[in-house]
Amino acid sequence: MKVMFLKRYMVGTCAAYLALWSLSSAFAQSTPAPGASAPSAPAQALAIPMGTGAGEHGANSPFAPLQPRADVVPWSVLTDVKTKTVKSRILPVFGSAQQGLNQKTQRIQGFMMPLDPGEKQRHFLISSVPLTCSFCLPGGPESMVEVTTKTPVRYSMEPVVIEGKFAVLADDPYGMYYRMTDAVAVK
Repeated sequence: MKVMFLKRYMVGTCAAYLALWSLSSAFAQSTPAPGASAPSAPAQALAIPMGTGAGEHGANSPFAPLQPRADVVPWSVLTDVKTKTVKSRILPVFGSAQQGLNQKTQRIQGFMMPLDPGEKQRHFLISSVPLTCSFCLPGGPESMVEVTTKTPVRYSMEPVVIEGKFAVLADDPYGMYYRMTDAVAVK
């Protein structure tokens, strides 16, 4: 029970971090109301598009970027998501391309972000860019998939391909947009 709480806490913390980046980016890019002064220098500094989209793979990264594969869902499909504000929450608005993936077996290629210590992982995030790369800009929640596997997958800093039941999450309490269950590693 305690381990499950910690895992959910870590997923929620990662999603919250990404949502804050999205909010700060959106806030910095908003224009002032008529008659209001222009945004301050710190607000203008936040206008860097961090925390949205697929993320940016830096040219100086020690990690090779993902190679295109015909047998996986492209990140361009997953990251082509709009958002809407409902009360104090930002929720995804999925198009037909994303909705067509829901509750079907899919393959995703990306970089692992473990949620538990250890060499083998059963619960992790998979991302379009390596989150351990200091030269890469992280994407938003649309650039990650929460994965739970049938059998442990060996952690790798190299790209992995995972296949499992894919879920599109319209209102996840942890801020995730996508989840894959009963997943297995694929060569």
